[in-house]
Amino acid sequence: MDRTAAGWLNGFIGVLIFSGSLPATRMAVMGFDPVFLTVARAAIAGLIALALLVLFREKRPAASDLLSLVIVAFGVVIGFPLLTALALTHITSAHSIVFIGLLPLSTAIFGVIRGGERPQPAFWIFSCVGSALVAGFALSQGVTAAPLGDLLMLAAIIACGLGYAEGAKLSRRLGGWQVISWALVLSLPVMLALALFNLPLSFAAIEMPAWAGLVYVSLFSMLIGFFFWYRGLAQGGIAGVGQLQLLQPFFGLLLAATLLHEQVSPIMLVVTIAIVGCVAGAKKFAR
Repeated sequence: MDRTAAGWLNGFIGVLIFSGSLPATRMAVMGFDPVFLTVARAAIAGLIALALLVLFREKRPAASDLLSLVIVAFGVVIGFPLLTALALTHITSAHSIVFIGLLPLSTAIFGVIRGGERPQPAFWIFSCVGSALVAGFALSQGVTAAPLGDLLMLAAIIACGLGYAEGAKLSRRLGGWQVISWALVLSLPVMLALALFNLPLSFAAIEMPAWAGLVYVSLFSMLIGFFFWYRGLAQGGIAGVGQLQLLQPFFGLLLAATLLHEQVSPIMLVVTIAIVGCVAGAKKFAR
């Protein structure tokens, strides 16, 4: 398998794992405070990442890599988890998942700014059409219903796109799993202290679905998914492989409907299918 094909395969596996993030977060915030959830998932993943780095005796990043690791930590360790957790206290996971359709465009833009990529003009047409479909869906649902939740999701998408692009650029030198692991370890002292400070007074009332959500976002969303995702972006290109995220709403909506029994409206399915259609065109002109 050539490098580009391997990149698309790794990226697809990463998208499958990330598809469960928002439903799992929705489950977790039913029992945990959003701030505690954010710092706890980062602390748990950070401890595991530290153990992996020590076990495999990974070389420390160069001083010139520290700024990039801080940006990765800001985007995907703190920014996206916190903003989505806060958003999901106002909106359903099914509604928030469709906003993920904006993430490929955000990733591609930062891939140009931070990764030096230059997709063809037609690529931007397909990406913008997909983004317009997502924005149109949000407006059709009535932003007055939960404007704060929608704004928080938009902010999360921007932070995540930056973290994805920066991490992919750094993965070309350090490796995919090493980047997210070092970013988690860099954040660990603060995240662990905040997790202990925000510890719930009692865990007795927290039900199993909330615990399951915490485990998933800590192990898979915060750590394992990035092993495949950053490797895929580095191998196949940030802008191109990033378009696989257009598939994430489809998988996420299925999970929201099956696990959380949330209603998936026909318009959600129509928008999801339409933005998935955009990935084919965007992929063709990504390079």
